[in-house]
Amino acid sequence: MSEGQSSAHVPSGARRPAGRPMLSLTLASIMDEVHAHSGAVYLLSPDRTVLEMAVMAGLPRTFAAPWERVGVSAPIPISDAVRGRRLVWVGGEEEMARHYPRIAMVLPYPFALAALPVATVTRAYGAIFVTWPGTHPPDLSDWERDHLTAACDRLAVRLERAAEQRLPLPPEPDLLAAPLVGGMAGTLGPVEAVRMVSRLPYGLCSLDVHGRVGFANAAAADLLEVPVDRLLGAQLWASVPWLNDPVYEDRYRAALFSQHVTSFVALRPPGEWLSFRLYPSTSGLSVRISRARAVAEMDRSAPRPGHRPTRLVTISQVLSLAGALTEAVGVQDVVHLVADEIAPAVDSQGLVLLGSRAGRLRVLGHHGYADPRVVERFEGMPLSEPLPGSQVLRTGVPAFFESRAELERLYPALLVEPSEFAAFAYLPLIVSGRPVGTLVLSYAAPHHFATDERAVLTSLAGLIAQALERALLYDAKHRLAHGLQEALLPHTLPTLSGIEAAARYLPATQGMEIGGDFYDLVPTRGTAAAAVIGDVQGHNVTAAGLMGQVRTAVRAYTAVGQAPEEVMRSTNRLLLDLGSDLFASCLYLRLDPAHGRAVMSRAGHPPPLLRRPDGRVRVLDLAGGPLLGIDGSAAYPSTEVALPPGSLLVLYTDGLVESPGTDFEDALTDLGRRLTDLGDRPLDDLADALVQHGADAEGRLDDIALLLLRALPEG
Repeated sequence: MSEGQSSAHVPSGARRPAGRPMLSLTLASIMDEVHAHSGAVYLLSPDRTVLEMAVMAGLPRTFAAPWERVGVSAPIPISDAVRGRRLVWVGGEEEMARHYPRIAMVLPYPFALAALPVATVTRAYGAIFVTWPGTHPPDLSDWERDHLTAACDRLAVRLERAAEQRLPLPPEPDLLAAPLVGGMAGTLGPVEAVRMVSRLPYGLCSLDVHGRVGFANAAAADLLEVPVDRLLGAQLWASVPWLNDPVYEDRYRAALFSQHVTSFVALRPPGEWLSFRLYPSTSGLSVRISRARAVAEMDRSAPRPGHRPTRLVTISQVLSLAGALTEAVGVQDVVHLVADEIAPAVDSQGLVLLGSRAGRLRVLGHHGYADPRVVERFEGMPLSEPLPGSQVLRTGVPAFFESRAELERLYPALLVEPSEFAAFAYLPLIVSGRPVGTLVLSYAAPHHFATDERAVLTSLAGLIAQALERALLYDAKHRLAHGLQEALLPHTLPTLSGIEAAARYLPATQGMEIGGDFYDLVPTRGTAAAAVIGDVQGHNVTAAGLMGQVRTAVRAYTAVGQAPEEVMRSTNRLLLDLGSDLFASCLYLRLDPAHGRAVMSRAGHPPPLLRRPDGRVRVLDLAGGPLLGIDGSAAYPSTEVALPPGSLLVLYTDGLVESPGTDFEDALTDLGRRLTDLGDRPLDDLADALVQHGADAEGRLDDIALLLLRALPEG
């Protein structure tokens, strides 16, 4: 083949240099062979962890913007195809929602999709996906499967050759259908065709796949009240201000993706309803515009506070809300997110979140009410009371009240309730067929709930219900864990002869705000005492429970008179016998102030600090063994340390010294410096000062436990 020949005529088996549009031609050939209407080629990044879109065909790249770059581990079809080295088939809208809900949420349209790896036996190079309209059969045919697989295999071989020859792949343009040039199909000439269209009593215009107007007749310009010359070349919703709403743009996207005829109505200010019908093809859309007389009649009979279209929550807002709700941890997080994300989107000025416990209403949270007593009076009311909140929670059926009078007519018991709100939407929050709460949206003025708005609000309630159920479970687990932790940590330290002690505990500010850090001070025979500090891995109920078992075990082994190394060995065996997957660090010491000494044993715990009576501070380099719960045969040797009167021992967990980006040795040096600078002050003041830095941290990742032990002079 000469250089002048078009690469489109090269036989599929021939070798093309990497400089030719290899990816574009392959994708175009695939789509033509299997009659797909859109598709894309992805290539693996050099580190082979990310798939990057190289070429898009049939639709604007903006449609796939969330997936321009995706991780190979992402739960989407092209990533699954690469990881599994297999064809992934999604036969329709329901199957997409079931297996890939993230994609279904952004593209809730009827279409089918196939994703395949572009790979040789030894290496993957990327992936290809193609889509069909929703009219495609639910199963992929054998001939389609064979064509797709063979084409991807051929592309993989070409990419392998390009890689072997170190030929870079130049950027390639996306493949979009070119605008029609010349006359229209049929026997009519272009002039006569334009005359025919201009005589029609309704508006006609043509859009390319980007939504740009390529043709508009005079009737379309009159109905849109925009001159033809301002329409041509511009996106329809950009040149017509009252169409600049994502709801209408979504209908255009739906038509292109599904290749189904799609329609919507829109209000042209101040009060004229127009009907838009979109007829799609792979090259763009034809739009028919007419007056929507039936809708106008219904609109005139509906009570509306102002002349404006109903503002529905758009897909982008739903995605934003869904993403935000995944970050909600507790019930109050849900309340704040609904107030910040949903209420403004649906023009609501107030909200109440209701739940139930033991057959009674619970007010989980509220926002926007000037007098909180208006809401809080419902706390504890029986669910059997004739109230809309309890009825919606019991039945799972939403209720909408467009005026205060309508609400009071159906629920006379609310006549005594003063309220600054005039309309209400009561939405059931249902998870797996079970109501978990009620969301009440309140409006300052009478509000007409159109059918589509009711459907949107009810759908949004499903998202909120999922977040609320998680939040309720989290809060219950949180209360349980905190109660467990408070019960297991000592409330006060014992008063001992010859020893002054102070302790502090700060939970993490992230996660469940609980953990496995613990400390204890145990009197023993005579003037001796035992002290322990430790850290069980994790920040949850399991860690807190295991912490209690470790602390109890240490007390028991101390009571029977075991030496420090034996206490550690016995506790290590206990953790292994319990079969827990968690580990624990621990520092145990036997104090003998009468003889001025302490014997210590360490299991993977940070070393203690000792401040001598002269004020010098040093880190105690103690012998030790591995973390508890790892090796049943581990030994934990003990070390004796001199502890003259006036000496101060500082025992701590790693949360006091460790932070992201900080070297442990530097942090330990800084702790010693602070201990020196703080000097001789009351032990409680010293403990507060040492944990102050951690207490001020907004994002404390780990618990902090601190135990200070000062040897007192005799008498």
